Amino acid sequence: MECEICGKPVPENNPIRAKIEGSVMVVCKECSKLGKIQKAPPKPKFVKQNKNKNQRPKTTRNKPYSRSEEPSEELIEDFSLEIRKAREAKDWSREDLGKKINERVSVITRIETGKMTPDVKLTKKLENTLDIKLLEKVDNIDLNQFVNSSSGERTLGNIMKIKRK
Repeated sequence: MECEICGKPVPENNPIRAKIEGSVMVVCKECSKLGKIQKAPPKPKFVKQNKNKNQRPKTTRNKPYSRSEEPSEELIEDFSLEIRKAREAKDWSREDLGKKINERVSVITRIETGKMTPDVKLTKKLENTLDIKLLEKVDNIDLNQFVNSSSGERTLGNIMKIKRK
C-alpha cells in the first residue's frame, strides 16, 4: 500500500487514515501531519436479511469507473453575475424570470446571490430563457504525465503543490 499523497510505502497492517482538505486518505506518517488523523472505521456488524417477498433486492454498481462518465461541461465561475446582468438587460424582475422558467423567486434570488448553484437542468432553462452561455467545455487533463517515478503510480503529490503551514 502506498501513501496517496507522496507515494511512499505505508504498512498494510496499520495504515494511517488522515482527513486532509476534507478528504480521508491513506497516508504515510510524514503526510499525516498535513491533516487530522482519523480513527479506523468500525467493522460492519452482521445484519440478518429480512426475506420479505415485497422487498426489492438492493443492486450495486459493479461497473468500473469510466472517463466517459466525467462531466464534459461545467458552470462558469461568475454564473450568478451573468444571470443577474442578463435578467436586468431584458428588464425582467426576479418574479418575471421565475414565471418564465417555472421556478420560485427564492430560487432565483439564491442563484443570483451565489448562495445556490443551479443543477444542469435549471442551468439549461436559464441559458435558453436568457439567451446566455453558462456551461463551458472542460478540457480533459492527461493524468499520465503525473506519474510517481519510484512506483509508476499516480498520487496527489505528483499533481498538486502542497502548502506547508
